[in-house]
Amino acid sequence: MCVMNISTLPMQKINTFFESYSRALELYDTKGMAFLYNIPCTMVSDDATTVFNDAGRLEGFFNTGIGFYRQFGIAIVRHEIWSRREWTGRIINVKVNWQYLDSLNNPIYNCDYQYVLKLDKNNQWKIVLSVSLNEKERLEEWKLKVRG
Repeated sequence: MCVMNISTLPMQKINTFFESYSRALELYDTKGMAFLYNIPCTMVSDDATTVFNDAGRLEGFFNTGIGFYRQFGIAIVRHEIWSRREWTGRIINVKVNWQYLDSLNNPIYNCDYQYVLKLDKNNQWKIVLSVSLNEKERLEEWKLKVRG
């Protein structure tokens, strides 16, 4: 008989969720990425706040990002959950560090995001809010290093 510690179960589900997200990024699967978001959802950075009321529009947004990934050779995407805070039984806040690497496992850049996830009517986690904490700055740092 397998006994699972009930207190680790939500964290395992969150890890599985972000493993799915990482896999979708690596496969350039914009439909898979969009599937992980609730509609409507909001994306926030220092420069912009964007609300997506349509999955097709969200997928289009991801297509733009995937073009960047291909151009700069991003082939491996890893995530590390730095913190997780349950706000209610169905809403959770998660801080994630994303690491982007080339096909030889060399780091390209990393960045931090905060996510608010909510269980949908099918008890599946979906992102309702995505906040970029420092991606723009990290990309600029990386571009300066590349230029030498």
